[in-house]
Amino acid sequence: MEPRQPHLSENCRAVSDVLGRVGDKWSVLIITMLGDGPRRFNELKRMVNGISQRMLTLSLRGLERDGLVTRTVTPSTPPRVDYELTALGRSLLGPVSALSAWALDNRGEIRRAREAFDAAAVTDMQLKTAVNKYTTI
Repeated sequence: MEPRQPHLSENCRAVSDVLGRVGDKWSVLIITMLGDGPRRFNELKRMVNGISQRMLTLSLRGLERDGLVTRTVTPSTPPRVDYELTALGRSLLGPVSALSAWALDNRGEIRRAREAFDAAAVTDMQLKTAVNKYTTI
């Protein structure tokens, strides 16, 4: 039996940094859309419902910076820009797909848990209000 690794803050920062990139909603959707092959910027914009041009640009730039996406410019009028997953980006498809499947499989249970929590919070707040009302008299 190997000794357990002590908690290392540098490891936590590294994991947090990567999860910050791949865990935001736009990056996950973009990675999923690029899973079928290269896409043009405007094609991605149409496919990723609700994303602004600026946010798509920023997300793609971040994914490119992290080595998950490549950007290819083909000189033409207007210039053609294609985005494609790198090998590293393709290796992320499995975990992202698994997380997406888990979210879809469990969305009903999560919704019910949220509703129960919210209802309990309201009841708790009403009880505290009633107690405060009677204790301040």
